[in-house]
Amino acid sequence: MYNDLFTIGPITFHTYGLMIGIGIIAAYLLAERLAAAKHVGEVLVDNMFGLVMSCLIFGFIGSKITYILTILPSVVRDPSVLSGAISGGWVVLGGLLGGMVGLWVFCRIKKQNVWLYFDIAAPCMALAQGFGRIGCFFAGCCYGAETDSACYIEFTNSAFAPNHVHLIPTQLYSSAFDFLLFLFLMLHGRSKKRMEGDLMAWYLILYSAGRFVIEFFRGDLERGQVGVLSTSQFLSLFTMAGGLIALWYLNTKRRIPAVYPDTVSDGAEKEEEADTESAAVSDGEPKEEEADTESEAASDGEAKAEEANTEFEAGFDGEPEEEKTEAEPADQTEEKMPDGMK
Repeated sequence: MYNDLFTIGPITFHTYGLMIGIGIIAAYLLAERLAAAKHVGEVLVDNMFGLVMSCLIFGFIGSKITYILTILPSVVRDPSVLSGAISGGWVVLGGLLGGMVGLWVFCRIKKQNVWLYFDIAAPCMALAQGFGRIGCFFAGCCYGAETDSACYIEFTNSAFAPNHVHLIPTQLYSSAFDFLLFLFLMLHGRSKKRMEGDLMAWYLILYSAGRFVIEFFRGDLERGQVGVLSTSQFLSLFTMAGGLIALWYLNTKRRIPAVYPDTVSDGAEKEEEADTESAAVSDGEPKEEEADTESEAASDGEAKAEEANTEFEAGFDGEPEEEKTEAEPADQTEEKMPDGMK
């Protein structure tokens, strides 16, 4: 594989760096998307840039410190080796632990819910690592042991892996595993039964287990040993144990249900419906009052109309009585008049 893409003056652009950059950008965009989906009461998206930078800085420091520890005997014998270790050489697990420390520090400073951010960070880390391992494949680092199987990779121009030798393509195995882990975390993240923070716990458990197995097929033994285990296998035992403890704690002690996109969207729709109903009720009250006023006015009108009719009828009925009253004196006069005057 050829790691050099092109050169501009004294600067050479490498495929390894390109894939690392793609992984970081993809992780950042995914983090923004997940933060927007998990938005509850505060805008998590605004914190994403600072969070990613904090994880990158602490991850870089953790990766370098761990790498230096793996070559510590060489550094003691020749301190000049340290300058080369700073410019090149990484330990992914060290970077992982450093990134988690950076996330925790960021959340403490910003007074944010660290478990919610762990849920956001876990699939992003797996996605970034998947692209990063493709970069390792092009560079030839993190190569596998020699093999006579039909599944192999042969480097011809690598500055890290032995050239013209059949090697196990551990970089591609690692990349495929990281992408599968990313898919699992994304699918599990939509579960309605999981607890907040358990994505990071599952990431630690599964990544550590996968890394422990793949290490048996690695051929770059200069990364250091702890007894019969490689340095990465030794660290994987602790990260796996940490993931198991975190999973137990989150499911038995803390027990806070996770926020997933469906819950957020459903909640937003319910809030909108409640607001609409509240507005309708508020608008309805004046209308009801107006209707009551009109009803009362109509009732008063009817009462007045009835009174008017009553008065009218009373007046109408009174006319004959007046006529009778006026007629009665005439009759009485006639009765008193003498017969000759009839």
